[in-house]
Amino acid sequence: MTLFSPTELRTLLKRPLTDAECELAHDLTEDAFFGEVGERLTDPPQRGVKSVAIMVAARVLTNPGGLRSEQAGGMLQSYADSETGVVLSDDERRRLRRAVGMSTGASSMNIAPEDDTTDCTTPWRST
Repeated sequence: MTLFSPTELRTLLKRPLTDAECELAHDLTEDAFFGEVGERLTDPPQRGVKSVAIMVAARVLTNPGGLRSEQAGGMLQSYADSETGVVLSDDERRRLRRAVGMSTGASSMNIAPEDDTTDCTTPWRST
């Protein structure tokens, strides 16, 4: 499966990349996507998948350690989390799931029975 081409990744990052770097970024992104949406990812990928994939791959190459913040005074560094490998952000996960037709989160649902004819305007009386 091809999520994006090496040329597209090089163009986005505006720097030279080896074929091995492009292939590794692609494979790690593809693996993370399959971990999230499984076999719902088609070949060729659905519309909307490429934009998420190429941004994830670019992040893999520009920030492989998952650094979230850095401070010079006091030398503070914080990382995304203790997980290893490619971790999708909440936004990336939501966009990927939407692209493959999966639910992206909680939704409202009416759980009242269809034949419920209770008049809710009548005040409660004990008998």
